[in-house]
Amino acid sequence: MYKILIVEDDIKIADKLRSSMMKYDFDVRLVEDFSQVLDTFLETKPDLVLLDVNLPKFDGFYWCRQIRAKSLCPIIFISARDGQMDQVLALENGADDYITKPFDMEIVMAKIRSQLRRAVGAYAFGQEQERRIEYAGIVLYPERYIVSCEGRTTDFTQKEAELLAMLMEKGGRVVSRERLLDMMWEDQHFIDDNTLNVYITRVRRKLRKLGVEAHIETVRGAGYRIVAEEEPPA
Repeated sequence: MYKILIVEDDIKIADKLRSSMMKYDFDVRLVEDFSQVLDTFLETKPDLVLLDVNLPKFDGFYWCRQIRAKSLCPIIFISARDGQMDQVLALENGADDYITKPFDMEIVMAKIRSQLRRAVGAYAFGQEQERRIEYAGIVLYPERYIVSCEGRTTDFTQKEAELLAMLMEKGGRVVSRERLLDMMWEDQHFIDDNTLNVYITRVRRKLRKLGVEAHIETVRGAGYRIVAEEEPPA
């Protein structure tokens, strides 16, 4: 049974989410002390977090950063703030998805199931040998969202790892924006066009910090590709 942690100070919304998810056999916990969100997260050890932006004490962006520093657990924002910048901030702070209020419960459940499939599906089917992808000195472990290069290692979020995996598996060939969106988000109709740009920027930044001798190149009008230093530009 998957465990969901809801961080929402509107008790009516929190109860609606909890009752709906319990019908699908989820173990649902609510945060009660909004000054101790991280402590509740560490104690609960959920498989997924639903997080509001407007909270007492500290906002959801703050708690998203705190959780992300400790875990790669999927985080979905649910907020009445529907501005593009709020959604970009959520992704920049480590969230995996963003749903605006008022929300359709079927969409919420679809996004929860999608995130859980991506986060724990590989282990649920009992794969014995861990998958790894290598390109230009980069080693990606897509089931653990870990990237290493010459002994240095860093954590990626789930979607950052999915994006990098798609580019690495193409081995320097271009992957279209449409293909990336389709593979990363099953319901891309609800994804803002700037979302992919945010993830590309985050992956580029992490690769630079690792000292990787490769970079993600924008191919105007086509998409993106990962390029080793010795390769000529497209």
